[in-house]
Amino acid sequence: MEQARKGTGARLGRSDRSALGKWFWEIDRMLLVLVVVLISIGLIAVAAASPAAAQRYSGGSVSFPPLYYFYRQLVWIMVAFPVMIVVSMLPKTLARRLCLIGAGLFTFFLFLVPIVGHEVNGARRWIGVGFTQFQPSEFLKPMFIVSMAWLLSLRDQDKTLPVVPLSALMLGIVALLLMQQPNFGETIIFAAAWVILLTLSGVSMRFLFGLGGAGVAGIVLAYLFYPVATKRIDAFLFADSGVHDTYQTDSALRTLTAGGLFGTGPGGGTRKFHLPEPQTDYIFSVIGEEFGLIACIAIAVIYMTIVARVLIKLLHEEDTFLLLATAGLVTQFGLQALINMAVNVQIAPSKGMTLPFISYGGSSMLALSIGFGLLLAFTRRNPYLHRSPYVVRGK
Repeated sequence: MEQARKGTGARLGRSDRSALGKWFWEIDRMLLVLVVVLISIGLIAVAAASPAAAQRYSGGSVSFPPLYYFYRQLVWIMVAFPVMIVVSMLPKTLARRLCLIGAGLFTFFLFLVPIVGHEVNGARRWIGVGFTQFQPSEFLKPMFIVSMAWLLSLRDQDKTLPVVPLSALMLGIVALLLMQQPNFGETIIFAAAWVILLTLSGVSMRFLFGLGGAGVAGIVLAYLFYPVATKRIDAFLFADSGVHDTYQTDSALRTLTAGGLFGTGPGGGTRKFHLPEPQTDYIFSVIGEEFGLIACIAIAVIYMTIVARVLIKLLHEEDTFLLLATAGLVTQFGLQALINMAVNVQIAPSKGMTLPFISYGGSSMLALSIGFGLLLAFTRRNPYLHRSPYVVRGK
């Protein structure tokens, strides 16, 4: 047994140059620990929300057991977490190439959604495959960001390449397809990540100010001519008028604050049974009711820590592609968490967006695992890169 322990230690020692050994010492283990903490919190939160969701969706000949969503989430985690690890082990060049292929594939699926997609709660966003279904936009997000990062990084090689107009055209196509579903929240995520990539790629401030003006004009046009945006913005801005239905966000805020600082305890929540999507969009409110506002603050701090840690690591990044891809991926991750929490505390209109690694959902869990696996792959660093040869040899 002692020999086995020593053998394991030797395999993961700093001198081990196997694929597993290199991965273990190059990976940002703190990021990996933080995401494992989020997944664990999510599993507990889904267990708390599952009875309310099961009751909501049971009816007629269909009856779900109280922990139905918890068991399904457990299965998805068992599938998604190994995928994250495998993706994080990919060489950076291979990861980039796979993202370029994946971006093309899932954009094609996005075109198919209006034709063969399934409608759920008034939105057609899912494509069925066998006994399950997936949301192409969830998988497209990380791959689109990496593809845009590669495209914009080409400016370093040739300033005359029309990469900015081309990236804008690709974003426009994706945005039109998303708004047709309708999926206004995901459109914002794609656009925000693209703007961050443009900013970091070194476009002029004049162009960015012009882009900001175009963005404001786009929001005004969406409000005037896009019914989904009109409804959600009106409900947010004129919530006190009594004209617009604000039941979802009102219920979320009441549920979030019902538990006070320390919560009612696991299984003690009652307001969660009045939430429309307690296991997905409004799981943050379920956490607030059963585990308290302190738990909600702790979760927000974890997300902030992940984003801050990645951005700090990028201060020393010299490769333009890695800088853009990593910044874009962490922007997508952090912004999605921020929007979900903002909706739950009623400071943003409802978006139908999940809380990363905490909300229930197979597509969401698997796509986020791929995205975070890419983030881990692009932040891998050789621990000996900046050390003197004497330190490496142990002298």
